[in-house]
Amino acid sequence: MTRRTLVLGGARSGKSAHAEGLLTDPAVTYVATARRYDGDADWDRRIALHVERRPDSWTTVETQDLAALLEDDAGPPLLVDDLSTWLVNVLDDAGAWEDDDTDAVERACGELVDAVRGFRGRLVVVSAEVGLGVVPSTRSGRLFRDHLGRLNARLAEMCDEVLLLVAGIPLTLREAGGTGP
Repeated sequence: MTRRTLVLGGARSGKSAHAEGLLTDPAVTYVATARRYDGDADWDRRIALHVERRPDSWTTVETQDLAALLEDDAGPPLLVDDLSTWLVNVLDDAGAWEDDDTDAVERACGELVDAVRGFRGRLVVVSAEVGLGVVPSTRSGRLFRDHLGRLNARLAEMCDEVLLLVAGIPLTLREAGGTGP
């Protein structure tokens, strides 16, 4: 049985919609990691599109404290969407964009990895795959890419199933019960 699934993909690859389709339970907790920004109508529209797509029976939780949320694994399946927006917020909160001290970021990522490892319920996690492009020209771009790439790799190690969405097509990197290709 698949317990933990990691769904990776680039921008507009269909990763979120695919992840949602993996959960057929009538009750699912959708964990939204995006922060809302006053006056950003485009961001509000993007969030609204995600909300409209979800079944009415699903519960939405907007939080950055994923590790704490994953402490309770007795409830319905969890879908976390997504780790790239979560990481942006962690980097923001730590002031890491311009500071070389990323200890707080490493701690938050470690806590998340530990929480996912300990979670015993059904979990689907969505994250951006940012390691297929060019090396970003800015320090902040490289910082984000490097931290997300390491986080994705750590989570992929412990997930039963790992999928990569490319142009809306899911590619199986690891199947439940298998070790991948």
